[in-house]
Amino acid sequence: MAQNLAEIDAITAVGAPATFDNTIVALEGSGQALARVRAIYAVWTSNLLTDELEAVQTEMDPKLAAFQDSITQNAKLFARIEAVYQASTAKGSTLTPEQQRLSWLYWNNFVRAGAKLDAAKKARVGEINQRLASLFAKFGQNLQADEDTALFFSLEDLVGLPQSFKDGAAAAAEERGHKGEYAVTNTRSSMDPFLSSAERRDLREKVWRTYYSRGDNGDAHDNNALIGEILQLRAERATLLGFETHAHWRLGDKMAKTPDNAMALMMQVWPSAIARVENEVKDMQAIADAEAKAKKQPKFTIEGWDYRYYAEKVRLAKFDLDQNDVKPFLELNKVREAMFWQAGQVYGLGFAMVPDAPVFHPDVTVYDVTNASGAHVAYWWFDPYARKGKNSGAWEMAYRQQDKLGGGHAVLVSNNSNFVKGKPGEPVLLSWDDANTMFHEFGHALHEMSSNVTYPSLAGTATATDFVEFPSQVNENWVSTPEILNTFLTNAKGEPMPKALVDKIKKSATFNTGFDVTEYLAAALVDMKLHLAGAPKDGKAIDPDAFERDTLTALKMPSSIVMRHRTPQFRHVFGGDDYSAGYYSYLWSEVIAHDAFDAFVEAGSAYDKATARRFVDTIMSVGNTVDPADAFRNFRGRDPQIDGYLRAKGFPQAKGKAKAPK
Repeated sequence: MAQNLAEIDAITAVGAPATFDNTIVALEGSGQALARVRAIYAVWTSNLLTDELEAVQTEMDPKLAAFQDSITQNAKLFARIEAVYQASTAKGSTLTPEQQRLSWLYWNNFVRAGAKLDAAKKARVGEINQRLASLFAKFGQNLQADEDTALFFSLEDLVGLPQSFKDGAAAAAEERGHKGEYAVTNTRSSMDPFLSSAERRDLREKVWRTYYSRGDNGDAHDNNALIGEILQLRAERATLLGFETHAHWRLGDKMAKTPDNAMALMMQVWPSAIARVENEVKDMQAIADAEAKAKKQPKFTIEGWDYRYYAEKVRLAKFDLDQNDVKPFLELNKVREAMFWQAGQVYGLGFAMVPDAPVFHPDVTVYDVTNASGAHVAYWWFDPYARKGKNSGAWEMAYRQQDKLGGGHAVLVSNNSNFVKGKPGEPVLLSWDDANTMFHEFGHALHEMSSNVTYPSLAGTATATDFVEFPSQVNENWVSTPEILNTFLTNAKGEPMPKALVDKIKKSATFNTGFDVTEYLAAALVDMKLHLAGAPKDGKAIDPDAFERDTLTALKMPSSIVMRHRTPQFRHVFGGDDYSAGYYSYLWSEVIAHDAFDAFVEAGSAYDKATARRFVDTIMSVGNTVDPADAFRNFRGRDPQIDGYLRAKGFPQAKGKAKAPK
């Protein structure tokens, strides 16, 4: 940090008038040592969190926030940035469009961070940012503590679960000192398959309640008080910065522009989603009632812990499709090979393992990535397995983004997942949703690897959150293409997925979309409404549990479904600012992603070379050098339409002219 600040001082000490080169380019080249250290720090805090590291995080995160404020609140530095920005917009400017975009980005980021505030307001914003950094760290630590727990069962408790799950559960239990038992860890990758297949309803309820109570148990790891304070501080900061609410501040430079636009899109989809849930539950209830009658047992109403289990029964009854029949064809390494092949066909990238590369855990592998010309463009780290101290879920992380400064820098990027590792030598079998998630997160990595810009601040995924999910959403579409199904998704005997099974998967493509969309959209709506609420008039902090409950009741949320991320465990929103008032981004991006993939459909092939080349040239390679809305128009030739999304979900098509992101 001291080295970086010395570089900033050198920039402000330049006697000559501010220019793009002596100010903006100099800023782009500063802080490289700190960036390397922060990349390693991020690897540890997200993958290898220990008690010792938690102490470091508690101390350092507020200091890092204060450090960032010392730059954005540097009056001399901002004066130079503003001079360059104003010159870039003047008639006769010789800057390239990319340089103009970067000048605007610096100016906009500094203004939005409070560069134009008076000294007292700057000081208060700084205090808020430091306190928020502490709260974000504590929120993540509390959640991690709950996610590191597990429930232990006997073999008899696991009736209905496939052998692959039992093997992974046995290994997880032994790792935790419970040899001979079976562990269901408190993560989605373990909870989801258990709730989908376990026959014992009481144990499904136990796993369900444990999972959805993370951060909400009234103990030392409860997150509710932290959330109340975070919301208060965010509301105060937004007011200081001149915005109506935190949501208005966050969306000001996104594709949506305003909370109203984001809410309009969400509420356009919400009625269709909950209507579909009603139909899904009717189908499940009919099966549950028939089973109760046949077994002469009392009837019960479908609850949250029943939804996945009876959804699979409906899938089997309606489509003769059992997800356990699909899993043998979705072996982890085969899915990875399929991703590599698709990346070669669509993006012109090749992957070769680097056996002696340094890694942060023995489970991690590293690959050298080359482009169509054979030139090195990236290294890709793959970290697929769950372990103690690792964040739950799946994500992409860029350790370094591409640029062309000082001879250029290649991309360093990872994909991280939480699949349950089986016995040594045993294959790890995925669900269809898991395979789609792998392609999704790999889509983020491909966005980084395809970047071809000059300046690192504009590279790869450094775009608005409601655009950055677009390339990753698009990438999911290739999982079900015949080329991948017939060549890569094979069983242990090397046999491809039978055509009859493929046909069943395609026929059931819109099955259970009510659940999928509703659990996601409920979380996005609560996120937005929390941040539109502002500071309570009585000065008391918002009660997250009560707000969540009251909001969902007003929305007529089906009682059989829970938000995908309940408020006390909503890491996207309360583990940092990036996705706060921004969880809607996944819907916004998915709408434009379906529309974009329709271009491949219209061309006659998901692997159409001309369409792929245009997609790379207009979307994947340009980073943030182009306004996201313009980038989409450059690819599609028009604004996005919502019809492709509604069709993919099996929802009613829009009446009249479709409303969609602009």
